[in-house]
Amino acid sequence: MPSKLAISSMSLGRCFAGHSLDSKLDAAQRYGYLGIELFHEDLADVAEHLSNETSSPEGPSAEAQIAAARHILQKCQVRGLEIVCLQPFMHYDGLVDRTEHERRLEKLALWIELAHELQTDIIQIPANFLPADQVSDDLDLIVSDLCKVADIGSRALPPIRFAYESLCWSTRVDLWERCWDIVERVNRPNFGICLDTFNILGRIYADPTSPTGRTPNAKEAVRKSIANLVSRVHVSKVFYVQVVDAERLSKPLLPGHPYYNPEQPARMSWSRNCRLFYGETEYGAYLPVKEVARAFFHGIGFEGWVSLELFNRRMSDEGPEVPEELAMRGAISWAKLVRDLRIPVEGPLVTMPRVAASL
Repeated sequence: MPSKLAISSMSLGRCFAGHSLDSKLDAAQRYGYLGIELFHEDLADVAEHLSNETSSPEGPSAEAQIAAARHILQKCQVRGLEIVCLQPFMHYDGLVDRTEHERRLEKLALWIELAHELQTDIIQIPANFLPADQVSDDLDLIVSDLCKVADIGSRALPPIRFAYESLCWSTRVDLWERCWDIVERVNRPNFGICLDTFNILGRIYADPTSPTGRTPNAKEAVRKSIANLVSRVHVSKVFYVQVVDAERLSKPLLPGHPYYNPEQPARMSWSRNCRLFYGETEYGAYLPVKEVARAFFHGIGFEGWVSLELFNRRMSDEGPEVPEELAMRGAISWAKLVRDLRIPVEGPLVTMPRVAASL
């Protein structure tokens, strides 16, 4: 199966900056994307605009969210876009507070219903990044928690798969190797991994707090990591991949830096502000993304959805040009990646806007 291009809905502009989901879907369609990762933030925004509910700190009601999911599916279908997954089902695994654990499990029932309405079979779970006093270091507990969601998903009709992803700032699971260990221990056919070039390299190669922007022995760490990935990971358990780069900062991300946030790990602040599309050296991209992506496509033989999950300060800028610009930049980066790695793809490579669908 050829690789198919997707992008996360939030990567084309934040809804709080005035970027509607319609405008982002239009931009994705014009630049040849075939699918989107739907961020729940965008679904909630649509639900709030469609319903007459009074705004609540808890967010829109289940009924409003379900109606929004149906609306979003229709909007995507008209534009020829598939919904790759619903994400992120956050802060679930390994919670110390087991009452909160049960509350989050209760929310999963709604997420599964939303996934069904969106006609996607994947819910993505990022490894927990709450403070260390809120996340257990007991990997047996984390595995047990994730077995629960997998079993619930397998009983759904149709069944739901879960893509677990280590973030480079996650509290207990910040390396793909540990993420893979957990996937193997969960040992359920509907529980797999999402591999992300940024989160792999953001942990072992990049250090935004260092003047060099790199960890000690960064190149050797990448070499070993790639060798391990190719030898250990079974491609059938890779549900989709994400390919993006990031900006090398001119100054270390320490107190006084404009992106410094004392309530966030430095890698999280860097991630939220400084991810870039593959090959954007003009913006400061410096991670060895091509080497890791080569391991995805040629080392383990991945085929399927490739999502460009960008987080960048540009997403929060206002102005109708933002979704168009980001969609174009992503499409250009995808075309470069496909050429660089000779990746078989579904659909044409589009770097100039196509005529919009009649909506």
